[in-house]
Amino acid sequence: MTDTSGLPDGYEISADPDRLDVERVHRWLSADAYWAIGRTLGRQERAIAGSLNFGVYDTLSGEQVAYARVVTDQATFAWLCDVYVDPAVRGKGIGTALAEAARDHLAPYGLRRVLLATHDAHGVYEKAGFRPLAEPDRWMALVFE
Repeated sequence: MTDTSGLPDGYEISADPDRLDVERVHRWLSADAYWAIGRTLGRQERAIAGSLNFGVYDTLSGEQVAYARVVTDQATFAWLCDVYVDPAVRGKGIGTALAEAARDHLAPYGLRRVLLATHDAHGVYEKAGFRPLAEPDRWMALVFE
């Protein structure tokens, strides 16, 4: 899957795991993403191996400029997570295009729901169709600190 819809000229989205710049993704998340600060490279590699991954790439240089992963059983449920856009290209709609690409990739599976959690990017995901939980009192979490 390579997709350019929704992206500014000069960028493409791919779900090819061989294109991922794993060290760059690790650096972004472990040093700059509030939810993943301090994550080890080994843990990131395991997360990538067990997930559906999306990268956004500059079509001229081939450099990866954004990342997202989806944890899914491909039948009933998915969780969109680790969405990160390089600060140098933020504000161009890349994050929304990435969420839309993940949504569109998952659509044929017939999932009941795709969840995500965000502290500060609600507007990005609303553009891709995400909404607050209708019944948050039904959801619980087991958190290991």
